[in-house]
Order: sequence, then C-alpha cells, then structure tokens
Amino acid sequence: MLVTKNLYKVFKTSEVETTALRNIDLDIKPGEFVAIMGPSGCGKSSLLNLFGLLDEPTSGNIFFNGTEVSNFKEKQRTLLRKGNIGFIFQSFNLIEELTVSQNVELPLYYLGFSAKQRKLKSDEILEKMNILNRKSHYPQQLSGGQQQRVAIARAVVSNPKLVLADEPTGNLDSENGEQVMNLLKELNKEGTTIIMVTHSAEDAEKADRIINLFDGQVVTENIRKAI
Repeated sequence: MLVTKNLYKVFKTSEVETTALRNIDLDIKPGEFVAIMGPSGCGKSSLLNLFGLLDEPTSGNIFFNGTEVSNFKEKQRTLLRKGNIGFIFQSFNLIEELTVSQNVELPLYYLGFSAKQRKLKSDEILEKMNILNRKSHYPQQLSGGQQQRVAIARAVVSNPKLVLADEPTGNLDSENGEQVMNLLKELNKEGTTIIMVTHSAEDAEKADRIINLFDGQVVTENIRKAI
C-alpha cells in the first residue's frame, strides 16, 4: 500500500538546516498494523505527515497503491486523501461548534454524500463505537475517551484504506486508552491498514510490526504476531 524509497525530509530556516528523516526505505502492506516508535524529535510525526500527504519529501519517492505521489500538487494530494486516508490525532481535533454527528459526517459531506446517506453512515459507525447515545452532544460535553471514539468514527466513516494515528492514547487514562486500542485492533481485523505513532511500548505490542526510528533513520524493525 505504501512504499518509500530513499526518503529524506529537511527543514530549513535562514540560519539552521535540520534533517528530520534520512534514507527511509519502507514497505507497508495492505491490512498491516504498524507501530512507529522512537524518542521525541526522531522524525515520527514527520514520517506520518509524509504518509498522509500533508507534507512533501525533500527527496526520495513515496508510492501509494503503486502510484508515485512524491511530487503531487496540493490539489492532487487532497483528492487522494479523500476516501483513502483517515487521520486520528492525539488532541482529537473535533470541531467544538459541531455536534458529534456533524463532526462524523464532515468527511462524507466533502465526498458528496446526501444528507440521508451521511446520517445513516454516521449513526452506523457511532453505534459501532458505542457512542450513538451522545450523537447530539458537543465535544466539550464528552470525556476524553468519548471524544477519541468520535475522532476514530470520523476517521473511518468513509471506509478509508489507510488510517494514520498520531499518539491516539496519549491524552487518555489507561482504561480509555485500552478501549481505543481495542477499537483500532478491531478495525484492523476488518481489513483497515493502520500506521500508528506511539511512545507506548504496550500500545505498540498490539501491532504486527514495530518500526523504531532514531535521528531520522530506521534503526530496527520487529515483525511479530500481534496480540
């Protein structure tokens, strides 16, 4: 699904040049659950942003389902993200002025679904996430765990091929964090490819493969039987 070849990402200012990623060669297969680990500043989020077409590499190649996307323009990247890639953020990134249902329906609106279709699909995924009874609430009326479940629902309501999760349990207590990881595992079992950035060794153990980064480079890859 995702292949990178000799990938580099360099950030430049007038005084400083920082190499965030160097010589990244990876192959993420459809249906995999991959965890990316490493210390702060090692390039995890930079790599996730490149996978999500939120940023462009300085050099190297990225292939998504066989198509090279490294040099896509912003409009091309936006079109590819629609319906193909879902994002789950540590800070939830829900829109406070919208209800739970409206937040979840947002990707479907941009994909051109009718109001009736949006409601049906939103209700279906919220029921699956066990939070349908909160669909008329606003984000500030929910607990952290509930907000993250809504964020996951929004990320997967359009049935994307790939879900990118950036520290999905980072702002949650252990109980809610475990619930979120169980939801991700369930989505993966249903065929969704998941790439997760995490500091948690316990969360990473849920993945099929753990990629460790250090100073912008892949230092180890552990392929394991997920639990």
